[in-house]
Amino acid sequence: MVGTAVFNLFVFTLLIVYLFPIVYMTATAFMETVQLRDRNAPPYPAMQLSATYEGKSYKIYDVPFGEESRHLALVTPGRSSSEFIDPQSPNAGLIHWEGNWRQLIGVYKFHMTWENFRLLFRSLRFPEMLRNTLLLALITEIGVLASSIVVAYGFARFPIPGGNLIFYLMIATILIPEKVTLIPTYFIFVRVLGWSGSWLPIVLPFFFGNAVYIFLLRQNFKSIPKDLDEAAMLDGAGPLRTLISVILPQSWPVVITVSLLHFFYMWNETRQASLYLSTRRDLIPVSFGIQNFQSLAPVQNQLQASALVIMIVPVLILIISQRYFMRNLVITGAEG
Repeated sequence: MVGTAVFNLFVFTLLIVYLFPIVYMTATAFMETVQLRDRNAPPYPAMQLSATYEGKSYKIYDVPFGEESRHLALVTPGRSSSEFIDPQSPNAGLIHWEGNWRQLIGVYKFHMTWENFRLLFRSLRFPEMLRNTLLLALITEIGVLASSIVVAYGFARFPIPGGNLIFYLMIATILIPEKVTLIPTYFIFVRVLGWSGSWLPIVLPFFFGNAVYIFLLRQNFKSIPKDLDEAAMLDGAGPLRTLISVILPQSWPVVITVSLLHFFYMWNETRQASLYLSTRRDLIPVSFGIQNFQSLAPVQNQLQASALVIMIVPVLILIISQRYFMRNLVITGAEG
């Protein structure tokens, strides 16, 4: 029992450390700029209480008087002494206090502001960028799934001469850094084909498959018994009919997994968009548009709000589909 308790404590400690940046980002996104400048402010979204006296608003502080403390509104600040009023009975007159008021801690209440998100949506054409992102994801999803499924089916079911060597060469392309191919592909797409300012350089490569997705699909296809293929062939089904009617109905989990992986990639796509769409503001996706906003509005709470907007959609989709996603990601990576 002691060993289990220590292990659970260790796991929960790691979990808290891992989740702390996300919790901090979420809390900061709902904070006002004034709170960020206050070193005595609490770590959660809050607003300092205030009281009205003679038509003016004054902030409330926790003022010590001996062993006790009172919540008073600061009317006349001073370095050595200050004047306060009691918010409960403002007509009782001023209360004199000896000390530097800057050492006092304010009295706060929980308060969330949506102004950071309103500023983000006012500064960006968010509906247009969201439409662009979803269209890019849909078009490339169709292309990468169709091409990757066909190639993976060929590797898994047909005795191609030198097939293993070709497969290993394809897997080796995963190890090639994208920075190595960045300049050649940019030169071909922009200088040779003249596709600058369009979606073609972003969309077209996905119609030739993806090595990671092909690997995951192949591993799953190989785990399906070949007896089913032979039974379909006896019924007169060709390779394409066998793929559509026999293989794919049993492979929906891995297809969904690959679809989610690609959607997450396209949702966070910024590098290709910055290369080819910087001159077409009407075609940019969400991630690239918000990245530009972050460079123009370097205020911490606004940065965190924009980052939260980018992160929230993939997280919600992953939460909804995590049972299928995590289970089948393990299966497709483990089956031989």
